[in-house]
Amino acid sequence: MTARKRTSHSATIAWYAAVIFLSSACLLILEIVASRLLAPYVGVSLYTWTAIIGVILAGLSLGNWLGGAWADRGAGPIAAGWTLVASGAVTLLVPLVLTAIADYVQARQVSLVGASLVYVSALFLLPALVLGVITPLLTTLSLTMSSRPGHVVGTMHALAALGSICGTFAAGFYLVPWFGTRNIVVATGVALIAMGVVFLLRRPRAAFSAVVAAGALAAMLAAGNALRNPCDTESLYYCIRVVDEPTPYGEVRTLVLDHMVHSHNHAGDPELLVATYAHLMDEMMRLRLPALDVPRVFFAGGGAYTQPRALAARRPAVHIEVAEIDPAVTETARERLFVDTASMIVHDVDARIQLPLALPHFYDAIVTDVFHDVAVPYHLTTAEYADIVKSRLVPGGLYLVNLVDVFPDSKLVKAIVKTLEEQFEHVQVWLEAPPDRPGRITYVVSATDGAPFPPRISARYGLARNWYDFAEPVKDVGTPMSEIPVLSDDYAPVERLVSTLFWSQMGL
Repeated sequence: MTARKRTSHSATIAWYAAVIFLSSACLLILEIVASRLLAPYVGVSLYTWTAIIGVILAGLSLGNWLGGAWADRGAGPIAAGWTLVASGAVTLLVPLVLTAIADYVQARQVSLVGASLVYVSALFLLPALVLGVITPLLTTLSLTMSSRPGHVVGTMHALAALGSICGTFAAGFYLVPWFGTRNIVVATGVALIAMGVVFLLRRPRAAFSAVVAAGALAAMLAAGNALRNPCDTESLYYCIRVVDEPTPYGEVRTLVLDHMVHSHNHAGDPELLVATYAHLMDEMMRLRLPALDVPRVFFAGGGAYTQPRALAARRPAVHIEVAEIDPAVTETARERLFVDTASMIVHDVDARIQLPLALPHFYDAIVTDVFHDVAVPYHLTTAEYADIVKSRLVPGGLYLVNLVDVFPDSKLVKAIVKTLEEQFEHVQVWLEAPPDRPGRITYVVSATDGAPFPPRISARYGLARNWYDFAEPVKDVGTPMSEIPVLSDDYAPVERLVSTLFWSQMGL
């Protein structure tokens, strides 16, 4: 082999290696974007991520097999070019397909897991399959130009893995919060088509056809609503939306995180709490904190800042600290949800990190309001976290937590109760009224070493409501307490405990 030919082959192999790296990065960018793209429809949970990873790996595996078989049958650089163009085309179709199937899937009697699988399969199975063809095809072509097959195979596999790593970091840490999911999908599709066109340049007519097809797809996207982002803001953590709600009580705005309605803020009256669980927790603090001149309250989770806002309006001298991990959520609350945080101390950090930094026995009340829909941050459910809470409360202080579970066999609620009972003398479970049929419901759990609340609490401000302590019925119905685990940092199976929400339509 002449020196010129060896140089030409080395340059070609280097180009193939670059394409393998970039196409692998594109696939992992799509995988990360998938979770945010689907968040407004099915939320983000262990089950959602399982569906995303499983379907994309299935498509990639099938594509690898097809690519190897195609290479053995003589597929060459032109085939690789058309494969890249096809991968870009099906990537550009993702927003259109989502728009086409969203209403249909949402209207069906399907579980959250089923919906997740339908969305991911319809949107990302084909892009993963087509992109899976690239690595074995280009690796095989490279082997025909090298006398070191082991080196070529090892290099191509390493670059595919490295591209996947870089795509993951780039999407998660930079692209999603700065550019938005749909823009990333379009850019990824265009980049793949551009790489394909490079392969097709030796056939100008084919290259021109690919460019025209890409332009037609871009025009379809621009003409429809497929590129309209349902999120007002896409942060590192959530798809954030604010919705104006017509109510009999006046102007109310609702914060929606992913596909969950988080809370409602009244424009003119901070103490008018529309959400029944927020109203109850506020009434509990009214009962427990009235004698204190400067009560100190820590809120794990800010969200719409509904409860801190109400407390600050009622007690201007109150000491309020909020640990809200997502600064974009806090900014949304300030700009659009009538919240003034000037009198609050806001920590942009996880409550499990912030709370241990407080002085022992400092807070009169601690409120955990972070259980957003079916995604449960397990580290804020455990005995170790309860121990931190107990150590930061004054003697007889109040701990409140709200969470979503199924009724009547509320296994997560039972586990929270069982865990808190190891730290607190009185643990009570509150509902306004039990539903008349099985379903999803929001509970409030209170824990204290002071005097327990009476079995009924009546609203003293705002909407006329009554809440009742259902601790004993909750513990007595369904799964025996002996089969319910105490949650710990080593074992907190929260997804299993609320699995009914995922495997039935209750989760949607």
